[in-house]
Amino acid sequence: MPNKYIKYLTPQKATPQSAPIPGTNQVPNSAGGYAWNVSRWDRLKRFVILGSDGGTYYISERALTIENANNVLACIREDGVRVVTETVAISDAGRAPKNDPAIFVLALVAAHGDENARRSAFAALPKACRTGTHLFQFAEYVQTFRGWGRALRRGVGEWYTHLAPRALAYQLVKYRQRNGWTHTDLLRLSHAKPNDEAQNTLFKWVTKPEEATWARELAAPSDEALAFVWAFERAQQAQDVATIVKLIEQYDLPREALPTQFLNAPEVWEALLVKMPMTAMLRNLGVMARVGLLTALSVAEHIIVGRLGNAELLRKARIHPIAVLSALKIYGRGHGERSGATWTPTARVVDALDAAFYLAFGNVEPSNKRLMLALDVSGSMGGGVIAGVPGLTPREASAVMAMVTARTEDQYALMGFATQFMPLNISPRMRLDDVVKSISNIPFGGTDCALPMLYAMEKGMSVDAFVTYTDSESWHGAVHPSQALVQYREKTGIPARLVVVAMTSNNFTIADPNDPLMLDVVGFDSATPQLITDFARGAI
Repeated sequence: MPNKYIKYLTPQKATPQSAPIPGTNQVPNSAGGYAWNVSRWDRLKRFVILGSDGGTYYISERALTIENANNVLACIREDGVRVVTETVAISDAGRAPKNDPAIFVLALVAAHGDENARRSAFAALPKACRTGTHLFQFAEYVQTFRGWGRALRRGVGEWYTHLAPRALAYQLVKYRQRNGWTHTDLLRLSHAKPNDEAQNTLFKWVTKPEEATWARELAAPSDEALAFVWAFERAQQAQDVATIVKLIEQYDLPREALPTQFLNAPEVWEALLVKMPMTAMLRNLGVMARVGLLTALSVAEHIIVGRLGNAELLRKARIHPIAVLSALKIYGRGHGERSGATWTPTARVVDALDAAFYLAFGNVEPSNKRLMLALDVSGSMGGGVIAGVPGLTPREASAVMAMVTARTEDQYALMGFATQFMPLNISPRMRLDDVVKSISNIPFGGTDCALPMLYAMEKGMSVDAFVTYTDSESWHGAVHPSQALVQYREKTGIPARLVVVAMTSNNFTIADPNDPLMLDVVGFDSATPQLITDFARGAI
């Protein structure tokens, strides 16, 4: 019968996920199913935002890092300047939970890019390496890949010379060393040429401290930058808390400038809190509670709650939602991750952290469309961690990510799936820590990413856009997700869209790249909730 030959070549409406859809360029995923490769540029974006901490359920951290590094190198060979531009755009806007992947990418460009790409990478250092710690990380990465040639020395040297003297003094004092690197190392390696006498004096204080007698005089220098360094030197010799507090108040010394023996005094933390940067405040909530400063109805609580509720402060400080979520997890449980330190969280700070998580995504507008928020709760989503946050798996992260859209929209259905649909006992009215607990207790299983569309067809649900939070390691179903979406459109007459929110930096997507009504975005990119909104309403 001739039909038996034709049927193998004609497009199919239902292909098991264990086989590729005929006529497509699908590839095997890590679970034994078939999906599409994302473009190398989309994978670059996934890596810069999500990194490779903890690997995934199927891929070790080492293997995932190597895969992504090779992809970065392929992008560099294609267009190294574009690699720098896209990486710095993500880093500078604070869209990524951690800056480490961006710094790693710049180091790869500095080692393997052509002349224009290397020049672009070095010029971008001040934007991407915003602290001395970032610069030390860059130095560690780049030295692994290449030697210290003239262009690298000049690029690192210009990181220092672009800073105004007071800002330079702050970097030299606050970020003194990391992983064996110091400013002395980098200033000597880079041969940085100071722009003015103030920079020259600060460089010499770092490289030849024995000659910087001004830093140890009884009276502070009149120059603001030199006075900051002088105050740091005085703090190192201080014998009492009162002296430390006075130096903090007069010269804005950060915590890192203080001897550790004074960091158990509530008076010291009270002085630090006045001008404490937002990132430092989030990281030190537990410490301030432990020393007795941050208690219920305290002045410190009032200040902290006020800052957490200020969207403009969060934006200016580039506070990523993950940083807030991490602070909520650590502070809210009342004890440290590695130490035996304990404290009593206050309800107002916990609530303020919960609210700040949503504020950190910015002003997300509603799409005013009917959305199904479908969370992949299968076994593979329980592997790996998001941005190195202990205990924050892709499964848990997808749940809190979905809460942002659920809080924004009036018409949505929130559902979980593995190889069958599972009711989720979560809602945007719950606190985030309760959402994480609830999603963690759901039984694991295989993965069938076609279920959201199949379920909607079965139940007669009208959905304008399906938003699936997944690692795209789908393998179980009798029909591919893209085919299920086409079936849903044909049955309902609704031109439904699909947004695939990638929760790991692997190379797969269930979104058909040839279908303009399917979009692949990156989970925990702080721009993603608005992208979901815009795509759902047809704005992009």
